[in-house]
Amino acid sequence: MSEEQPKPPSSPPASAPKTQPPVSVARRHFLFTWLGFAWTGFAAATLAALSTCLRFMFPNVLFEPNPIFNAGKPDDYDIGKVDLRWKEKYAVWLVREPEGMYALSTVCTHLGCTPSWMESEQKFKCPCHGSGFYASGINFEGPAPRPLERYAIRLGEDGNIIVDKSRKFQQEKGEWNQPDSFLYL
Repeated sequence: MSEEQPKPPSSPPASAPKTQPPVSVARRHFLFTWLGFAWTGFAAATLAALSTCLRFMFPNVLFEPNPIFNAGKPDDYDIGKVDLRWKEKYAVWLVREPEGMYALSTVCTHLGCTPSWMESEQKFKCPCHGSGFYASGINFEGPAPRPLERYAIRLGEDGNIIVDKSRKFQQEKGEWNQPDSFLYL
């Protein structure tokens, strides 16, 4: 009998090289399909909403000038005159009379326009709707329903006039009789 010779270990059969499945055209151009546009739009809208929510966390800050300001010495103002130097910066007219001074608001009580001082006519005239006010602030013509408001005014320790715009006085409420609405000199 013949001996059988052992067979050499057989090597595994060579496997076929792995190939990638073919890439479809629809998958390659996903972003250019309607579904891709929809997801891109959704992502953009979500980012916009999120940025709006984040912006809400940081409030707007409005810096306004101090409502209390130093208007100088009483001798700097002529008796019987309306002084216009604080009109632009603080929206205040200072009026000096023989017995004292008062500070008037430059805001018309009709619709909030800024009247102009007419020196020749000795009145404030609103350019919007024709309201007229005497130098005292009392309305006498036009649609303005009430007189101009006064601001608190006092004499500081250094002898300067201090105007406080945070405190308003209305004539129709009888507030012009309060001591802070008029500065007696």
